[in-house]
Amino acid sequence: MERPTLKELAIQALSSVERGYDLLAPKFDATPFRTPDWMLAATITALREHGPFERGLDVCTGTGVGLELLEEATTEPPTGVDFSAGMLAQARAAHPGADLVRADARALPFDAAYDLVVSFGALGHFLPEERGQLFDGIYRALRPGGVFALPAARAPGPTHPAYWLLTGFDLVMRVRNAVWRPKFVMYYRTHPRPALLADLAAAGFTVETSPMPGVGELIVARKAG
Repeated sequence: MERPTLKELAIQALSSVERGYDLLAPKFDATPFRTPDWMLAATITALREHGPFERGLDVCTGTGVGLELLEEATTEPPTGVDFSAGMLAQARAAHPGADLVRADARALPFDAAYDLVVSFGALGHFLPEERGQLFDGIYRALRPGGVFALPAARAPGPTHPAYWLLTGFDLVMRVRNAVWRPKFVMYYRTHPRPALLADLAAAGFTVETSPMPGVGELIVARKAG
């Protein structure tokens, strides 16, 4: 697959989140932003002790990388939700058996329909004050006893070059959003672990973690049964 050009990435970055991903969708899987296969494999392994699962939902599914996990981890065809029509078109081509829904993740249209919800690489698209809406909707979408599984890679420390790369990216995005409209919300350092765990607990989840050796941990948020 051909990678997007610098011009295409620049146009995307100056668009809204929805329009930007519509533009990037045909080449998204050739970018570094796609969730890597090793993260999917580690998540599947860590999930095994928390199943089995029947119906699964991938929130902010994009081109459908989380659907790959759900096809292996659940017994029924998976559901993916995203608000980019372009990304959903790519997901539909790759996963014709999945049920794909166009919706805003802050207002999920599901009620007690799933026993497993996953999401990969999407938290940076939500401002800290929006996480409550996101987690409340996921809680509603789950059946009693259902699980929201959130893989979390080990965060680099200040001595690691990646720390400064991510910090610099967030700074550039803050400047961009201060001077340009529409905003493009994508930050790497706005969802630290303590804040995530607190917001999940506030939504009603009981939270535990499972190690993912060499990767980080799987945050397992369970709805009361």
